[in-house]
Amino acid sequence: MQNERHWGSNMAKKELLFSVTANDCEWSYTKGTGCGGQKKNKTASAVHCIHRPSGARGYSEASRSQLDNRRDAFQKMAESKEFKKWHHLETLRRNGKMAQIEEEVKREMRKIRVEVKDEEGRWMEVDKDAPLDIGVSYE
Repeated sequence: MQNERHWGSNMAKKELLFSVTANDCEWSYTKGTGCGGQKKNKTASAVHCIHRPSGARGYSEASRSQLDNRRDAFQKMAESKEFKKWHHLETLRRNGKMAQIEEEVKREMRKIRVEVKDEEGRWMEVDKDAPLDIGVSYE
């Protein structure tokens, strides 16, 4: 089975951060559809591949061979938008850069000016760190 390998960002010395294997995925098999003859329609050769941590999915029924469809489904899952997003965040987290990004987001969020309308309809600035009491009852 193929492995997706993910290397660190230090180009001088490459270090394997993590790898994604078939064991990281959930597999299910269904009967194929379309042309391909009776064998394709009677055997469970279509393959669904779900990468649990990212939620990325791959599906293949291109071949009558379940093994070929497993490879194809894994590759489609690894090329999906969801997997690429997860891969990017996981690489940042393992390189220790996620904490820096979260701190930068907090700094930028402090720059946002928050205003609400009071009872008379006037806009007033609200302290971002204070709890917001909007006086709504849910009775």
